[in-house]
Amino acid sequence: MLGSGLSNQAGASVAALAFPVLGPAGVVAVRQWVAAGVLCAAGRPRLRSFTGAQWRPVLGLALVFATMNLSLYTAIDRIGLGLAVTLEFLGPLTVALAGSRRRTDALCALAAAAAVVVLARPSPSTDYPGIGLALLAAVCWGCYVVLNRTVGRRLPGLEGSAAAAAISGALYVPVGVLALWHRPPTLGALACALAAGVLSSAVPFLADLLALRRVPAHFFGVFMSVNPVFAALIGLIVLDQALDTAAWAAILVIVGANAVAVIAAAPTGKSTESGKSRSGPDPVVQAVGRPGVSGPPSAGVRRRASRRRRGRR
Repeated sequence: MLGSGLSNQAGASVAALAFPVLGPAGVVAVRQWVAAGVLCAAGRPRLRSFTGAQWRPVLGLALVFATMNLSLYTAIDRIGLGLAVTLEFLGPLTVALAGSRRRTDALCALAAAAAVVVLARPSPSTDYPGIGLALLAAVCWGCYVVLNRTVGRRLPGLEGSAAAAAISGALYVPVGVLALWHRPPTLGALACALAAGVLSSAVPFLADLLALRRVPAHFFGVFMSVNPVFAALIGLIVLDQALDTAAWAAILVIVGANAVAVIAAAPTGKSTESGKSRSGPDPVVQAVGRPGVSGPPSAGVRRRASRRRRGRR
């Protein structure tokens, strides 16, 4: 989990190094192509067998992938890595808190809202477009959570995420070609873009799947809360983007609000011998899961096991 978080944010910082040459659109195009290759190799989607009910959420997920990454990377270019990732993290936090009637969750929501005001701090020098783009990325991540649950129910394993990544990558072909035509890449910039795709897509995807086999889902959700802290630290070390004390305090408040919300929503059922809760897949990990991991990781496994049992009968 530590390696996954550090790799994801390191990938974003490496991507930022290529912005002066390729621009955010060119870097995102390369990342989308890398993500599509990784997820298609892992998920092996059978596109011809998809029904209309399966295609609709997959197409929505593809549009979310395309919009989320471009808005986030453009926000990073304008307001810095730490602030952009922190604001984007409000998306899954909002979904996790939506519909809850617990007083603890209401307090978490109020604390996160106050922290956002501190981060924005309206002033003549405030980059409102950059903040708006980061919040757009947050909305997209929230939509990803909702769509991903539907895709996870309607398609086995990783087929839904793989298909969505492939479509998103295809949508970025004209965008990438145009961006690279107008801003010819240097070898160093192209290497940074490719590294960003590997570090922010391939490594976290594989690491998250391995981690979810070994740790409880709610603990995974709590640990993901430290991603904004990782982003701020890596932004400081790699990109020399320093934050003041108030911004650090606001980031820690948002991280703490998410951790408290995840812990409060953790399943209470006793664990079975395999270490999984009797109450089923933890909904929290779907609310904070990183884009690229579709639904409960055991969904496809359960379906295949059910088919094998029917075959033996």
